[in-house]
Amino acid sequence: MGQKINPLGFRLGTTQNHHSFWFAQPKSFSIGLQEDEKYEIVSRIMYKKYENILGFRRNCTYRNTKRIDLIQVIIHIGFPNLLIEGRRRGIEELQTNVQKELNSVNRRLNIAITRVEKPYGQPNILAEYIALQLKIEFRFEKQ
Repeated sequence: MGQKINPLGFRLGTTQNHHSFWFAQPKSFSIGLQEDEKYEIVSRIMYKKYENILGFRRNCTYRNTKRIDLIQVIIHIGFPNLLIEGRRRGIEELQTNVQKELNSVNRRLNIAITRVEKPYGQPNILAEYIALQLKIEFRFEKQ
C-alpha cells in the first residue's frame, strides 16, 4: 500500500498555479488567512451567480502588501462579452456586491476582467461548451 498524496499539492508549480498569491509578516499571518477565506467565499458566490456564462472560470485573487488599502480581484473569463452583455452596470453591481461581502469600507476594490486567449483550447471551457450543447439537445449526428 502506497502513501496517499494530495493531487493538487503534487501538481502545484508544474501544471497548476496557486489559487491566491499573498505575502504577510508572521505576526499578521492569521489575519491574512482569514481574508483569504473571505476571498474564497466571494469566489464561490461569483461562480454560482455567473455559472451559466460560458467560460467563467474561478477568479484569481491578488493582494499587494505595498498597497494595503487596495484589494485587486482578477477575473479570468473566456468570453467577456457574455458577462457585460445585457447589463450595463454589471461590473459596478458585481463590485458593490463583493465589497459588501468583504465588509471592507476603508479599502478600495479593483475588479479587472481578463480574457482567456484561445478559450476553446482550455479543457474546462470546452467541457462547459459540450455540456451546454447537450443540454439544448444539439444534433451532433451526421445527416
